[in-house]
Amino acid sequence: MKTITSRLILNLFEPSGRESSSWLTHILAADLTHLWMKGIKVVLSLLIITILLGLTGGVFRIFLNLQTLFSHPIEQTLRHLIVDTLIILAIVEVFKTTLTYFSEGRVKVTFIVDTILVVMLTEIISKWFSEAPVSQWITLGGIILILGIIRIVAVQWSPTKTETQAETAISMS
Repeated sequence: MKTITSRLILNLFEPSGRESSSWLTHILAADLTHLWMKGIKVVLSLLIITILLGLTGGVFRIFLNLQTLFSHPIEQTLRHLIVDTLIILAIVEVFKTTLTYFSEGRVKVTFIVDTILVVMLTEIISKWFSEAPVSQWITLGGIILILGIIRIVAVQWSPTKTETQAETAISMS
């Protein structure tokens, strides 16, 4: 099938009968999957470096903000510490998702849901400290409930779980 497609491409772009050294013909006939994968790996490598730099800067900033223990009320400083730490943990989940895609070539839904759950918990804690109205609590609670259901469904019907169950069934036979 590939040779038929290559011949068709050659015939379309070389009506004058020139030899097949035309650069356009080579580009169109080439399998660009390898180039695509290399490009993805380069971009993901840059993303991983960026995330690591952001994590390092975030931790350093949290450390520098500890000086506010002496100039602001301790409750306010600890609130900021908790929220900033949870945001750092959300970035760690994004990092985990990126590494999984880099190594396995696919994104795990559970990692994405975990990231969103950490961010939502950060929102809940910040709303808790700011004494938010009940409507915001109900909205956040609904979102957390839906994310929890998605997380359970993603774990229950995970492709890796299905593969593991199939392998176990085969080995038991």
